[in-house]
Amino acid sequence: MNKNKPNKPIFIAEIGMNYNSNFDLAVEMIKQSKLSGADIAKFQIGWRDKPGEINYITKDDINLLLKEAKFYDIELMFSIINENAFQMFCDFDFKSVKIASRTSAHDIELTRKIVDLNLNTYISFGMCDVNSFPIKKSENHKYLFCVSKYPTYYTDLTSFPEDFSNSIYDGYSDHTHGIEMCLFALSRGASIIEKHFTLDKSENNIRDHALSANPEEFKKMVDLGTIIYKINKTIS
Repeated sequence: MNKNKPNKPIFIAEIGMNYNSNFDLAVEMIKQSKLSGADIAKFQIGWRDKPGEINYITKDDINLLLKEAKFYDIELMFSIINENAFQMFCDFDFKSVKIASRTSAHDIELTRKIVDLNLNTYISFGMCDVNSFPIKKSENHKYLFCVSKYPTYYTDLTSFPEDFSNSIYDGYSDHTHGIEMCLFALSRGASIIEKHFTLDKSENNIRDHALSANPEEFKKMVDLGTIIYKINKTIS
């Protein structure tokens, strides 16, 4: 397949629901994502999103997050999980969008609607076979290898791409403990890394904190990973 690889990898800080329904914390996490070297700070809309639930997000909340992301000069992105979330997303001007594994596998109608927005579209394939995906890949589609298990262990990654540059995948969405698999993916040519991000790995209100990178780990991943990526790009 031999893709033309970008000069540097893209690092996505998956904040998800790790802001614990606290939008002051969400703003701080956007700031820390930027300071940790992330190119994109990502949240989710449409999952556990009813009033009173941990991920209830309104248009006012999105406006706040957009304003703060612009201030800290980091791109804001959302995964869209359901139709209501899609309608709300369409009221804003975003550069990129994420299609989560559950959506690409179980809601192809919504997936088509998201793809038809013609944005930079990142698609995870943790719950379906990428080779049977019914939507043709376009230049603005970025496919992410993923295992939808939380956490993912090394023994779950037996189908990990040997060379991302010669596979259908562009990058890797990680659910393992630590940053090692992200660095391994970059050594195999991945040009996009999505890693869950937290300010406190000991938080236990949701499972994602334990498998997330804190700011120190995320920055180490970006610094080392960028060098590893450049080495791979130079010698491959």
